[in-house]
Amino acid sequence: MQAQVKYESEIKTALLGDRTITVKNLTPVFSPQEQDKRNREIERRLFDVFRKYAGRG
Repeated sequence: MQAQVKYESEIKTALLGDRTITVKNLTPVFSPQEQDKRNREIERRLFDVFRKYAGRG
């Protein structure tokens, strides 16, 4: 069973003509260990994409 993920909420509002646009951004809150794990996974995947396309051009 996975732990419940908590989120930080950030709300931005902007006017566009006569309309009000509201955007709610939810960011997951991780422990430092989990954040490090996620960052390493993202870096690995980005490196895989870079390596795939680096020889082209």
